Amino acid sequence: MTLRDFKALTFDCYGTLIDWESGIHAGLLPLIAKTGRPIGRDEALERFAHHEVAQEEATPSMIYSDLLTEVHRRLAAEWGVAATEEEHRRFGASVPDWPAFPDSAEALAYLKKHYKLVILSNVDRASFAGSNERLGVDFDAIYTAQDIGSYKPDPRNFQFMLDRLAEQGIGKADILHTAQSLFHDHVPAKRFGLASAWIDRRADQGGWGATAKPAGDARYDFRFTSLAEMAEAHRREMAR
Repeated sequence: MTLRDFKALTFDCYGTLIDWESGIHAGLLPLIAKTGRPIGRDEALERFAHHEVAQEEATPSMIYSDLLTEVHRRLAAEWGVAATEEEHRRFGASVPDWPAFPDSAEALAYLKKHYKLVILSNVDRASFAGSNERLGVDFDAIYTAQDIGSYKPDPRNFQFMLDRLAEQGIGKADILHTAQSLFHDHVPAKRFGLASAWIDRRADQGGWGATAKPAGDARYDFRFTSLAEMAEAHRREMAR
């Protein structure tokens, strides 16, 4: 199997293309300050992951900006601090402020020359629009949780994407699902028989960060520590 075997790259966005952990942590710092105790970055991200997954399961049709508002509310309650509705909603609206990884835009521009680029993301359309400006590429298709009414790893999200791509003549064998989260992406991708590339953005860190620990078969076919590394691997294949 080589990278040249595929016609389409289907991307998770947050954690893969956008540095959501830095964005989440920055957005939580005012709430953490109110606790008056040292809550480290890893602890904050792990608690975010716990509440995000629980809220996605409880309210699968809630758009992501509102869901983040509720996650912030849950964290305030857990940490025993008071926060205003404005503060909850400010965190909910923070996705467009989350930075892109430094290599994302350049690597996407290169990959766009060789593949169709597709987004499959646990986000709402308005929030993704802000992120897309940071990525600087026109995706060939964008499928969000808002469009589908559920959140990954729900199989409905992958089925929705596969059905839409099949209408464009792109089958499973043509797709390389490219993502950071083993929990949200690689486990369900394997259940659907999709090849996948793990962008292991946390390669130099322990724990799972802002994603839950995977349950199930989290195998992948390629592993890269950045999107730039993936693009460079493709360049080498092309040069052979």
